[in-house]
Amino acid sequence: MVAAEFGLFEVALSGFEEGDRYAYQLDDGPERPCPASRWQPDGVHAPSALYFPECFHWNDHDWKGIPQHKLVIYELHVGTFTRDGSFEAASSRLPELKELGVTAIEIMPVAQFPGRRNWGYDGVHPYAVQNSYGGPRELQRFVDTAHACGLAVILDVVYNHLGPEGNYLGEFGPYFTDRYSTPWGSAMNFDGPDSEPVRQFIINNALMWVRDFQIDGLRLDAIQTIYDLGPYHILQELQSCVQSEADRTGRIVHVIGETNQNDSRLVRPEEEGGLGLDGIWSDDFHHSIHSLLTRECFGYYQAFGTPEDLVKAYNDVFVYDGSYHPFRRRRVGNPVDELDRSRFVVCIKNHDQIGNRPHGDRMETYLPEAAQRLACGLLLLSPCVPLIFMGTEYAESAPFPFFCSFLDQRLAKSVKAGRLREFRFLQIDGKIDMPAPDEIATFESAVLSWHWPDSSHSARMRLLYSDLLNARQEWPALIDRQHTSAKLIPSIHETLSPAFQFLQIERGADEKIVAIANYGDQPIPLNTLPNSLPIVLSTEEPQYGGGRNISEVPDHLLGYELLIFGPESYRR
Repeated sequence: MVAAEFGLFEVALSGFEEGDRYAYQLDDGPERPCPASRWQPDGVHAPSALYFPECFHWNDHDWKGIPQHKLVIYELHVGTFTRDGSFEAASSRLPELKELGVTAIEIMPVAQFPGRRNWGYDGVHPYAVQNSYGGPRELQRFVDTAHACGLAVILDVVYNHLGPEGNYLGEFGPYFTDRYSTPWGSAMNFDGPDSEPVRQFIINNALMWVRDFQIDGLRLDAIQTIYDLGPYHILQELQSCVQSEADRTGRIVHVIGETNQNDSRLVRPEEEGGLGLDGIWSDDFHHSIHSLLTRECFGYYQAFGTPEDLVKAYNDVFVYDGSYHPFRRRRVGNPVDELDRSRFVVCIKNHDQIGNRPHGDRMETYLPEAAQRLACGLLLLSPCVPLIFMGTEYAESAPFPFFCSFLDQRLAKSVKAGRLREFRFLQIDGKIDMPAPDEIATFESAVLSWHWPDSSHSARMRLLYSDLLNARQEWPALIDRQHTSAKLIPSIHETLSPAFQFLQIERGADEKIVAIANYGDQPIPLNTLPNSLPIVLSTEEPQYGGGRNISEVPDHLLGYELLIFGPESYRR
């Protein structure tokens, strides 16, 4: 190879076929796989294989994508989504998700990681598609199939660090920096000496997914640990380049940042001093509902737990938008104000909120069925973009614990020790009961059952999700993203203490709905009802597993009930 600009080296070769292996040798050192390998069929340490994405025949030429305000995101992990754990097997389930009312699939990271089992955030080959999932060709087929079903595909990508095993990128140049750090490894060098090729390495990766794999969106992992103090932030540049590619192809591509910053500047336009991302996550919605229903108050949940938090999440998106955060012990966030609520992604669970529990247990194992239905209703009444974690729609009970399969046993032991330290506050008699991340049984326990027998809680839950998702597409009040208000209504019934309250949510400008929710497990008498509006849906109707007859005028709210009033035409 010969030297080029910015410390790069290059050589042009020809006469090779797809699948041919190649490697680099630096200064007479050991052979190393390509840092921009598109295919690692033999694992992270082996030579790379040539892959030509342009040889794939696409059938989605009329596909333009899904507008942001129509996004309903379904997060899945390819390895545990089906028993086979492959793109091909996952494709067979896509029609069921379309029927449910999902509009976009969000795939947890698929960049090549060590072994066959991993959440995906330990990837070390950003350009290569995990071999045990089927490799790059199967990912292209999966996306093509999704588009044929009318589903967009969002890919979770990790641009803040690389995993520890098989990470040879630092041998090729100053890709990492010691000026910053992340909880998971060395930070990427986006603003230091010789950082220009590093920035292009990441931007070209984003463009590859959009161009060669027809990906409809990128979910950028933990952007609060993407550090750049330069004049043109890497996130701005990445977004600009991705949107240029989207414009070139006439497609809609979303760039959404996962962050705990509560910083609306991330989605504000550049002319207003923002970074111009299409969307960001808001964890406050999840924390408000979770802590209110479970009464858990440890860790970051200690900053939540009151009904007022949920009211603020509905009205202002962020609960902490410039106020003091007791867990972080500082002010957090800034106001959202008039920003389109479609720019914010909310959930009642995701891979982190489940997997960051010692056993990875889902709320289905510790919340009453009625409370699960209430959580579903509260999520799908939000004006923000809802994210549903795989299996939630049918009350899957399989856990989703953290798992990995590092080939380096020292790393495996280190990961287990780190997880034990993380959960030390849960010690009982000096011990923490937690499945070992590297044991295959831990991984196998997370595989979805895809089982909802007739008349079961799972079947009823799936029906509730389906009905509410259809309502989001059909009811003008739920299509309207900008007119939502929430407040707490004190119960004036003389036998109840003032502490008994219920939540009232209003959605829509012209065709309004009014929803009232009992966030406790005991019935609450009702003294007033929304004027002249009939009940159009209750999470406690018999078909969902409750005891509400919506043809009768209610005189009380059932425990954990969400009761929706609206125009007669909304009744199904």
